[in-house]
Amino acid sequence: MSKSHPHTSSSQTWLIKTKSWLNANIMLVLAGFLVAFIPLYPKLPLFEAIPGYIVRVRLEDIFILVTCMIWFVQVKRGKIAWKIPGLWLLVSYVIFGVLSLISAIFLIQTIPLQPLHVAKSALHYFRYLEYFSLLLILFSAIKSKADVLKLLVISFITVAGISIYGFGQKYYYWPVYSTMNREFSKGIRLYLTEHARVQSTFGGHYDLAAYLVILLPIILALAFKVSNRWLKLGLHSLHIFGVWLIVVTAARTSFVGYLLAIGIVLTGLSAAQTSWKNRIGYFFSRGSFLGLILGLTILFSGQDIYDRFLQTLEGYPAAHNLYHSYNNQRKKLFQASLVAIGLAEANKPAPPPNSVGITQQDQELKSVVVASDERPVSGRPSDVYVEVPDQIQVATTSATGQTTTITVDVPRTYSFNALKYGLSAAIRLDTLWPRAIAGFWRNPLLGSGYATLTKESVSQFTEAESTDNNFLRTLGETGLLGFVTFYGLVGLALIKAGKLFHQTQDWVKAFSLGFMAATMGLLLNAIYIDVFASSKVAFTYWGLTGLILALSQLQTSHKLTKPTKLT
Repeated sequence: MSKSHPHTSSSQTWLIKTKSWLNANIMLVLAGFLVAFIPLYPKLPLFEAIPGYIVRVRLEDIFILVTCMIWFVQVKRGKIAWKIPGLWLLVSYVIFGVLSLISAIFLIQTIPLQPLHVAKSALHYFRYLEYFSLLLILFSAIKSKADVLKLLVISFITVAGISIYGFGQKYYYWPVYSTMNREFSKGIRLYLTEHARVQSTFGGHYDLAAYLVILLPIILALAFKVSNRWLKLGLHSLHIFGVWLIVVTAARTSFVGYLLAIGIVLTGLSAAQTSWKNRIGYFFSRGSFLGLILGLTILFSGQDIYDRFLQTLEGYPAAHNLYHSYNNQRKKLFQASLVAIGLAEANKPAPPPNSVGITQQDQELKSVVVASDERPVSGRPSDVYVEVPDQIQVATTSATGQTTTITVDVPRTYSFNALKYGLSAAIRLDTLWPRAIAGFWRNPLLGSGYATLTKESVSQFTEAESTDNNFLRTLGETGLLGFVTFYGLVGLALIKAGKLFHQTQDWVKAFSLGFMAATMGLLLNAIYIDVFASSKVAFTYWGLTGLILALSQLQTSHKLTKPTKLT
């Protein structure tokens, strides 16, 4: 009788154990990979999804497709739980999305019955299903609180990687791969110029900022909650680096969303204190700490976002004048302090009589400026720095009587909203939002269909879709039925997170509070940007929603009763 080789037996044992472990944890491994890969990998295209369209197939789409196939196999084998809380909302949205497409093609005919147009609208529908797949994948991967913790740690390491890459873009010309227009979306390697806004591994600075609105409140909540000194220091350092990154994106709405989110975090943690004295002290001590961080970050790296907030004020004269009045007083006090410590000349000569400094306010100018000396008024919006002319077609007749058409440059004209609020706001107020509202009224229940809101005519094929208001976009594309089920799922996640916050005491409490704050910040962001249609942002949000729903399920089954420490 021959004896088995000991090395062969050992190898077989190792393979059996590995196979058994993967069989039990394959979804957790794939979930962890996607949590890191999707935000970190730049938006490099593999091939066009539709000829001539800005949306392209990327490596993340392939990995998600493979993961979904494995997920279906595991469900069929009975290896994973997949019946999530609120599944009926998700299924309802899927059904209403199909009905919206059918209505748009055959009833209201906002989508021409042509392969190119039908494919484009169907592509957007399936993109939403792809985003939701992260909810199912991460939910199914969770078997215990420890699994949630592992995925959160991966998310935080990912934020660190994104921040480091953003720093390299800002100061060392690391590559930028943008999807801000169709040419850039082909994978052209770019670099940031002096005042260009950082976008790290994302396709645009707005997307990066929205991603940070999701993760930073969670990081901050856990940083305040954990007791381990080194872990607390690490989380606070990561949050500070993330604050720098969101500041250099210069995305105003996202920054306001972040401020709302950290305000909710501070309020929630303060409310958990034992007395009013402790609550007030907790709020102001942590708030002062955060205010100092924000102030220093904006002072040293925030000139671009500061300028953009000033542009916003220009549309509101009363607020604009009030700001400059206080700002002038601040400058005078600052100058006086320099004089007091000997860093400025105290005996500066007076200006010449009947003269005006170029920084003085309009009220002061009126006393010395005559009609012929009036300053020129800019005829273009405050956020337009380069005057690009309009091009029009003009018919001309030659000496022989032949009529030809030539292209002529003419000065660009701007709407009232553009001159008052800036071009960015005017595009929304004059065009994008009215078209979305019109799309809703075509069919209030089901909307006018996916990818139909930016077209000037039914037959037009647009290269990209944007409404710059996710609420109006959802209403315009899928009507009330799509709106209620889509944001109903968001609302359900908020309710589940709220219950976790009130019923738990360990790191789950901080995570659920951070998630609620992130959701509120993202919803505020959605007023001005289509954040739920941005791939990296949507994948991240719905993935975290899957974690919240999984924790809620564990709580329901009494598996969260024992507190654990995050060490």
